[in-house]
Amino acid sequence: MADTSDTRDPAQIEADIRRRREVLAETLDEIGVRVHPKTIVGDAKAKVVANVDHTLGRAYVQVNRVVSDVRAQFVDEEGAPRLERVVPVALVAVGVVGLLVLGTRRRRR
Repeated sequence: MADTSDTRDPAQIEADIRRRREVLAETLDEIGVRVHPKTIVGDAKAKVVANVDHTLGRAYVQVNRVVSDVRAQFVDEEGAPRLERVVPVALVAVGVVGLLVLGTRRRRR
């Protein structure tokens, strides 16, 4: 059987009740803040911003890696252009632009 005897005097019991009410009031305030729509929206926004920042950061790293790889194809270690690779690409680009210009002129006629 459980011991139901209490050795506290009424003042101690009242002080204990007061402390428990204060703790309960703080807990209810915290719950109220957590379930408030503004808090929920703010938390959701923060998660979205964090995810976007993370995604953009990863995209930046990927793009930077691709640009570095492409640059390495057309520039040597000293920074000088690799003419054996630059010239053919430039000729192809000029050819494509020329074909686009010719195609545009033919459509206008």
